[in-house]
Amino acid sequence: MGQQASAPALTALVVDDEAPALSELAYLLDQDPRVGTVRTAGSGPDALRALEDGGTDVVFCDIKMPGLDGLDLARVLARFAEPPQVVFVTAYEQHAVDAFDLHATDYLLKPVRAQRLSEAVRRVLDARAAARPAASSQPPAGPGPAAAGPIDEDRDETIAVELGGVTRFVHRSEVLWVEAQGDYARLHTRDESHLLRVPLSTLEERWGPAGFARIHRSTLVALPHVDQVRADAGRCVLRLGDVELVVSRRHTRALRDRLIRSARPQPPPQPTTQSQPTPQTTAQPAHATGPT
Repeated sequence: MGQQASAPALTALVVDDEAPALSELAYLLDQDPRVGTVRTAGSGPDALRALEDGGTDVVFCDIKMPGLDGLDLARVLARFAEPPQVVFVTAYEQHAVDAFDLHATDYLLKPVRAQRLSEAVRRVLDARAAARPAASSQPPAGPGPAAAGPIDEDRDETIAVELGGVTRFVHRSEVLWVEAQGDYARLHTRDESHLLRVPLSTLEERWGPAGFARIHRSTLVALPHVDQVRADAGRCVLRLGDVELVVSRRHTRALRDRLIRSARPQPPPQPTTQSQPTPQTTAQPAHATGPT
């Protein structure tokens, strides 16, 4: 709480083509002391014009809008050199998977409750704080679109899941292991599991650089969450919290090699020794000896 209170206030842009919804959301955000500036736009093109000067931390965006809808707007924002975070605010649940693909920070259902909106603001602040150290090592970039590049795997991705008819978001860092269930994947966290409409192979390719490894044809594990590795009757067994998972023989060697590489300490940098310059001997001109 203290960390958020000391953080710079957010600058937010609210985008909705319905004036009552636009005014209501802007009013609720304006009541939050963590939000310093609230601007509004009634369409996707108006939002892009409002974002031209940069400085916007988060866009709260409706999805169903004429012309440039919220999903298309988010795709454009993703190409910005410094893209703002996106929180979708919609009356429709079926776009949650698209929000996952677009790395939305949160997904709110209308009518928006003040408590739920407050939680979304907290997530935006957490994501900004997590991204700040990485951004400080990069050269400054101005607003506006940039050429599309590889996804930053250090960023903690948010995943849209449905639980009891309610769409919520889970951080990738919370996932201990993933289990294939047909064309779906079940994400297991410490306390619960969530069914995601994404094949396991897609998650393996996307999350591999973030520390997820295949240990079975139907299982991925998050290596940072592995508490113990042991041999049992000739099989490799991983412990993640209260769960034990058996590694298939096919994947044992690759997993072992990857664990060894990740655990191996990096050698300290060798001191640079500057070679001593070799003294140069300059030939002296011969002087004549004898009588002049």
